[in-house]
This record gives sequence, C-alpha cells and structure tokens, in this order.
Amino acid sequence: MTLQANRPEPLSGNDPALKMIFSEKDIKKAVKKLGKKISKDYEGKDLFIVGVMKGSLMFLCDLVRHISVPLTYDFMSISSYGAATKSSGVVRIMKDLDLPVESKHVLIVEDIIDSGLTLHYLVNHLQARNITSLKVCTLLDRPYRREVDVEVHYNGFECTDDFVVGYGLDWNQRYRNLRDIHAIELPAIP
Repeated sequence: MTLQANRPEPLSGNDPALKMIFSEKDIKKAVKKLGKKISKDYEGKDLFIVGVMKGSLMFLCDLVRHISVPLTYDFMSISSYGAATKSSGVVRIMKDLDLPVESKHVLIVEDIIDSGLTLHYLVNHLQARNITSLKVCTLLDRPYRREVDVEVHYNGFECTDDFVVGYGLDWNQRYRNLRDIHAIELPAIP
C-alpha cells in the first residue's frame, strides 16, 4: 500500500498495517457540507465552538473556514483513554476553556464519538455554565457503540469498529498528520 509522503517514521521497524477508509477528498467534501449546515442553523447568532483536543484540531480548523456566521473558538483537553485503545470511562479535564462560555450558543467539535462517555461528561460540564444552547458536531460517529445517550446534531461519517488514525486521530500520539483516515491494525498485546 502506498501512503502519502508525510507518513511518520516506523514505530520500531515494522509499522502497523494501514487501510484507508476515508480519503482526503471525501473528508473535505463532508467538512464543507457540515460547515454550510451549521451556518444555516446558526444564522443570525454568534457561535462559540469548543474544540476537544487534540484529535479535533485538524477538523476544527477546516470546519471553521466553511462556517459563515460570526464565531469564536476555544479548546478543552479531556482524557478518558490514556494510552489505551478503549475508553476507561474515567473522564478528566486536562485543560479547561480560557474564554467565558456563559450565555453563548455552544457547538462542541469532536473528532470521533464512540461510547459517548466523554461527550456525556463534557455536555453536562458545559450546561452547568448557563449556556444559551448546545449542539454537538463530530467527524466520525459510532452510534451503535453508545453506552450513554448523547445527541449528535452533525456528523461527517458513520465509522466502523476499526481503530482509526489520520486527520488528527492518533495511536499513541502518532499518525495524526496523515491526510486520509485509515484503519490501523494494532500489534497484539502479549
């Protein structure tokens, strides 16, 4: 399989196998469509976007360029995975917002929503700050994996159970810089 020139150096001589599931072209098309829909839904309103770091960074940067309403954005860093490939269910805020969010129309931007545990925690955390409204946008969604009920208002793609990397998504902080989204075949854990 041929990958882009920006592929990271091998982890230890043998990179895990990667299989592209969403191309850069498909991602750009989905992001543009989401930006237009969000712009229409927030017409006449100022929007406050909360990017969930680090995975949403590339998605958020591309998305805001397609949103035509006035907006500000800030970032939160939340951990529920650590170095694991599945959520531990224990959610910690590593970095909170720097800007006030009270009385704002808030849009949470996520890279991927799976069990919904992290998002559920984040929604409750933000709603406690007396915001005007709150919606959720994600690039990748796995609604069939939900462990808690969370509403996703905008999604780019439904995603398979594969562990995915690229376009901001990582495995052990690697592969975020790939332009496409790939399923990665992780090494067996002894």
